[in-house]
This record gives sequence, C-alpha cells and structure tokens, in this order.
Amino acid sequence: MTILTNLTAINRYLGAFLPIDSIFSTQGIMVMLLAAYALAMWMFLTSAPKVYTIMVSELEVARQFYQGLLELPVADVPLHYYYNYEQTLGTAGFDPLYMSAGSTSSTSTTPLMGSEGLWYQLKKNTQLHIIPGASYGHKNRQRHVCFDHECLEDILMRVQSRRLKYKVRRNKPLNFLVKDIEERVIEMAEVNN
Repeated sequence: MTILTNLTAINRYLGAFLPIDSIFSTQGIMVMLLAAYALAMWMFLTSAPKVYTIMVSELEVARQFYQGLLELPVADVPLHYYYNYEQTLGTAGFDPLYMSAGSTSSTSTTPLMGSEGLWYQLKKNTQLHIIPGASYGHKNRQRHVCFDHECLEDILMRVQSRRLKYKVRRNKPLNFLVKDIEERVIEMAEVNN
C-alpha cells in the first residue's frame, strides 16, 4: 500500500510541472506540430548552401572556363531553388551597361527559372550559379558580372592556384582579367549595387 501511495504522490508532483492532460489536448498537439515544423524549416534553411550568381556573356565559354579550366565540380541545384526560395534576382537593379541589349549573342532573353544555368561547387557549402545575360566588354571580350565581392575573391584565388594569366585592374570594386585556354580574355567584374 505504501508503494501505491508513493507512486500517487510522485504522479501529483510531476503533474504539477508536466500537465499531461493539456499536452495531449488538441491545442497541445497543434503547438507541438507547429514547433516541429518550425524546427524542420530552420534545419532545412540553415543547411542550404550559400549561392553566388554570376551573369556571363556566353554559357558555353563559361562552362569551358569554370568546369574545364578552374576544375570546379558540377553541383546539384539546391533544393531551396526548386521552391523559388531566394529568387529575388531581377533586372530592375542591373546597370544597363552589364545587360545585353539587342545583341546577336547566343544568350537567352527569356526569363530564367532558378534551376536553369550552370551550377558549380565553389567551396564546401557554397555554390556558384552561372546565368546568361551580361553584355560583351571592350573589344568583344567575355564579361562575367557578379554582385558579391567575396565570390570574385574566391574565383581569383582559384585562378591564382591554377597559375592562369590574370591582371587585377581594380580592387574596389574588384575587376580583373584572366585568359582562358583559347587565349580569350575574360573580364571578371564586381557590380556595385
């Protein structure tokens, strides 16, 4: 009998701190489901890779440069791009100097979905998204345009580690020239936004 009395006392004591009847109520279950959903979304979004976007004059030249010359591994499209998360890239913020206007290049003028273009793994949790849309530079040189200084610094380090010919023209905003295998000059330009 004393064991039964002790268990009843323990249940009352725990019941004061853990209201089991309210946890398993409809409202309690809804709160637990919302908390689980919030935790799952937080884990999904924090595990998503950082994505840098670079606009290029020609996708095929970019493929030869990033995949062939810089030996960046091809990456899968991040899951959050399938659901249009972080798809705020619009043409309203671009300087017309960097956009191709009426050129006869092979770049597409149709709007891109998030998964189109080229995808490369730049670092462990950082990916590079290459899309068409940049105009040609001086003397019809290939132009690769990016809004992120850190991205271009990483690419410059990759160029230096591959011992490619390059020339830094400006540090702020970063602008450098690099030659590819076919001796084409590619201008890497950071755009101030």
